[in-house]
Amino acid sequence: MTRKVVKGSVIADLLAENPIQDYEALDFEFPDEHINEVDCEEEGPADVWEMYFDGAVNLSGNGIGAVLVSPDGKHFPIAVKLRFDCTNNVAEYEACVMGLQAAIEMKIRKLEVYGDSALIIYQVKGEWQTKDPKLIPYQKYLLELIKKFEEISFTHLSRDKNQFADALATLAVMAQIEEGQMIQTLKIKARNEPTYCFMIEEEPDSKPWYHDIPIITELQNSVGKPK
Repeated sequence: MTRKVVKGSVIADLLAENPIQDYEALDFEFPDEHINEVDCEEEGPADVWEMYFDGAVNLSGNGIGAVLVSPDGKHFPIAVKLRFDCTNNVAEYEACVMGLQAAIEMKIRKLEVYGDSALIIYQVKGEWQTKDPKLIPYQKYLLELIKKFEEISFTHLSRDKNQFADALATLAVMAQIEEGQMIQTLKIKARNEPTYCFMIEEEPDSKPWYHDIPIITELQNSVGKPK
């Protein structure tokens, strides 16, 4: 069957005969009509720093590394070569202590600490007991350092997510550093193009590099001309 056309007056009559309770007319006046978009910014930890630490013990020597990351993403790496015999756990504690000491010197009040040593993280959090006599003094000293922060947390993460601190610890082990000598902080950059690409400079007259080659210029000028 062919459907009949429903006139607009029929719909209007139906609405008039069946009014809706608590109905409010739409207000088409927009006092802030000049505003095109409203963004809601979530309150984030703008003043919270991050710290990653790791220790390295092997036949070549012992080293520790830590990196402090500011809220805006700046990295402050630290690496120290240990000239005394120690276990892996002692090296991890040394790295954590060194990072906290650096944070205190930089007057950091809120810190999130990350490490791949489950033993250190859970001992500091009080979830695991410390029975090794060599580690008890480290744990006590760490707890004293923690009191100097307004907010601090400890989180265990996998080794593949702690590569920067691990690389710093390994660098401290491999580097030949004399006692009392200090090496300036490393500067690491990311580059997407080979070095020789930076040899091509822009022409001062804004003309392409091939403007003075007759063959290329003639071919370019002939493009688009009618035959």
